Amino acid sequence: MTEPATPPWKEGWKPMEGPTGPVVAGNPNWVKGMKSPNPAGRPPGLTPQSKLVQRMLDNADGILDAIIAKAMEGDSASASLILSRVVPALKSQAQTVRFDFDHTAPASDQAAAILAAIAAGDVSPDVGRQILEAVNALTQIKAGELLEARIAALEEKHS
Repeated sequence: MTEPATPPWKEGWKPMEGPTGPVVAGNPNWVKGMKSPNPAGRPPGLTPQSKLVQRMLDNADGILDAIIAKAMEGDSASASLILSRVVPALKSQAQTVRFDFDHTAPASDQAAAILAAIAAGDVSPDVGRQILEAVNALTQIKAGELLEARIAALEEKHS
């Protein structure tokens, strides 16, 4: 395998050298095997994120009171924020429908009956789409079963 070509901007570049080799991230005066300058490690809670989280937790009651007050004044963004956390999101539910449908008919006749029911207004388009998808899935399952049976019959015939 050939060596990848070095881009022109990197030609002649060499990493900085320290007393024991190339300089890497961290304290350049510390080398492996040396006693740690901070044996206790970083004290907990000193990262900017943890400080921000602690401030938010300390002021959570006041923040919540302010958002509720804004929502009560008519601020729709505040009301939306509160409702999105309290009330679960509504999920659409398909209605039960009744129309002339022969489940023993071929799939093409079933699809035609579903489309006719949609056109007549007996079934809403979104519910009709779901029924068509179910018929299609069932057709694929039946085709797989038929193919499996045919392969088994051929294997038995040749063995």
